[in-house]
Amino acid sequence: MRILHTSDWHLGRTLHGVDLLDHQAAYLDHLVEVVRTEPVAAVVVAGDVYDRAIPPVEAVSLLSDTLARLSEHTTVVVTSGNHDSATRLGFGSALMRERVRLRTRVAGLHEPVALGSDDGDLLVYGLPYLDPDTVRGALAEDGPDGERRVPARSHEAVVGAAMRRVRADVDARRSAGRGRRVRSVVAAHAFVVGGVASESERDLAVGGVEHVPAGAFAGVDYVALGHLHGPQRVAGPDGTTLRYSGSPLAYSFSELRHTKSTALVDLSGEQPSVELVPAPVARRLAEVTGTLDDLLGVAGEPHVDDWVRVTVTDAQRPADLYRRVTQRFPHALVVQHRAPEQARTTGATLVTAAHDPVDVAAQFVRHVTGADATDVEIDVLRRAYEDVLAAERSA
Repeated sequence: MRILHTSDWHLGRTLHGVDLLDHQAAYLDHLVEVVRTEPVAAVVVAGDVYDRAIPPVEAVSLLSDTLARLSEHTTVVVTSGNHDSATRLGFGSALMRERVRLRTRVAGLHEPVALGSDDGDLLVYGLPYLDPDTVRGALAEDGPDGERRVPARSHEAVVGAAMRRVRADVDARRSAGRGRRVRSVVAAHAFVVGGVASESERDLAVGGVEHVPAGAFAGVDYVALGHLHGPQRVAGPDGTTLRYSGSPLAYSFSELRHTKSTALVDLSGEQPSVELVPAPVARRLAEVTGTLDDLLGVAGEPHVDDWVRVTVTDAQRPADLYRRVTQRFPHALVVQHRAPEQARTTGATLVTAAHDPVDVAAQFVRHVTGADATDVEIDVLRRAYEDVLAAERSA
């Protein structure tokens, strides 16, 4: 009774303009080999299979080939993430072979992929990414007074409503199981309270609320999370294990110290046990800082084959800086000059995907006007940003 938990493949993504598809393909070859040598009941992919709603043709072909190869050995359960178009990813799901199960629709999220074994039953529930503005109506529930109640406009509310449906199904199946052991797994794409973010995840804020409390997932054995790119366990309610598998590749320099892996989860014991299977490292990420002479000398030697962010600290910008650095470091992704005095006096802040875009826009308002943005202006900025996100998802 084991599963292999992975997520955030982001097929089609680039790293500072470098095409990563060959490196992503190497990881997927590794994943197929793990499944071939380590029998598992299912491979669970917790969202962000693609990097954007309309992926490049090469990424679609790679996914198609990978699903076919994995399904020769086990069942594959795939959910959609916030980067995916649920409709496009789920196209043809009704025609898929029995061992490829695409979970991209809200209507069926309480219907598990049921896998039986001599040890009991394993129920895998796939929650697609739940955008509050899109799914609130579909997750409405009957209140005590008989009226339909729509969840609040937050990730906590819609995930809570979805999990109530899942728990009801788990309880019903356990009651009907006549003592047969039942283990439950939920695959979800969300930012759970306690998780540590990187610079490369897209913000999920809707209505100013992006986090989901871990307690929302109570009542199941294992929650296979996607969205955060660092592999990590999140503290959860008693009896429930929550874990992010993390992305298989580093997608920003904030991830250079991550140990990328896939989670091999054994559910046969009283509590799930997890073994992290290291992912292949296509090329290391590294940061090098120093004077140009130092970096062109012995100090730069260990990193000539790495993807590097190079910071040159000479008092004056050296002549022909970019050419000289890239001759030394052929895989340099970022080359910047920062004099010691500049580093001490600059008030600039590097803006990354980890920053709330609305906060960044508000800082710009203050920079231009000399005054903080008003509550009305903040509301306009947030609504504009959410409209852009909605347009991207519907594209």
